[in-house]
Amino acid sequence: MTLAAATNENFAHISNVLVYSSMAVYTLAFFAHIAEWVFGSRSKVGRTAAALTGAGSAAAPSVTVRVKQAGGTAVLDTPKVITRSATGTRDVPDGPGAAGGTERGDLYGRIAVSLTVLAFLIEAGGVVARAMSVQRAPWGNMYEFSLTFSTVAVGAYLGFLLARKNVRWMGLLLVTTVLLDLGIATTWLYTDSDQLVPALHSYWLWIHVSTAILCGAVFYLGAVGTLLYLFRDSYENKLARGVRPGSFAASVLERLPSAASLDKFSYRVNAAVFPLWTFTIIAGAIWAGDAWGRYWGWDPKEVWSFITWVAYACYLHARATAGWKGRKAATLALIAFGCWLFNYYGVNIFVTGKHSYAGV
Repeated sequence: MTLAAATNENFAHISNVLVYSSMAVYTLAFFAHIAEWVFGSRSKVGRTAAALTGAGSAAAPSVTVRVKQAGGTAVLDTPKVITRSATGTRDVPDGPGAAGGTERGDLYGRIAVSLTVLAFLIEAGGVVARAMSVQRAPWGNMYEFSLTFSTVAVGAYLGFLLARKNVRWMGLLLVTTVLLDLGIATTWLYTDSDQLVPALHSYWLWIHVSTAILCGAVFYLGAVGTLLYLFRDSYENKLARGVRPGSFAASVLERLPSAASLDKFSYRVNAAVFPLWTFTIIAGAIWAGDAWGRYWGWDPKEVWSFITWVAYACYLHARATAGWKGRKAATLALIAFGCWLFNYYGVNIFVTGKHSYAGV
């Protein structure tokens, strides 16, 4: 064995160790997020806020407080509820978050985020070590793509937190998905470090595939927001009709952002990354022209990439059209992300084509 081969093998071993180590830390973050939700459920902050602001009414109110003086001491009367939203609309405040406003819940939430940061850094190190072991971009097969995808998804989530966006409610679902992704990658998708097929030896690998990974990671965050929007919207509709949801559903859903906030988050995320997905398809066509002498050949990967583009274009158009806002548009968004998932797993594993680089 040459020195270069031994070095590459060492980097591959380091990458595997780092990936499994990140899974262990993500597991700790998972339990910390569970503790955050459990201790947050014991708080009455969310229920009290909902009662005061009339979250279950068709028009959410604001609270006014009248102060009287009694012997020099300010006494607060029971707050009066005043409706302030337009007829037929809901103006519901965001929930207090997974921690439910409790100090202990918030402590576990901050621990979970800290562990997620640590796991992200370890996993990113594993991706870099994998790149060093193969001396190329670390996304030449499904195993490498999956590692990078989950790393970028967590990085995007932490970026939102760093920008002081209220997205910690996403932490538990994100960490759960990352563990599932890494479990599938290490169990069924793992391939030894190897060189690429000739068609992939191009600088377009860095451009086309990296943007595809970034788009998929951000689309995933948008899909999480959309899915939770559907649950929260159903919860608010039940309250508006005077229906009392189950205690578990109420405890969880009352702490999420309002349906309007979740809808806005999902729309903005999907709209922001859609132009990059358009560039990804164009870059792939240019690369195909260099590698195979044609820009479009109806390859399954090309077809489903375009189907995904059309699905997201329909969603954005529908979301901007008054008659298709809300649940209809959200359903379209989930269908679009489903197309992206099939384009990744289904096409790579079950369909044969020029993009069959699954390695499994």
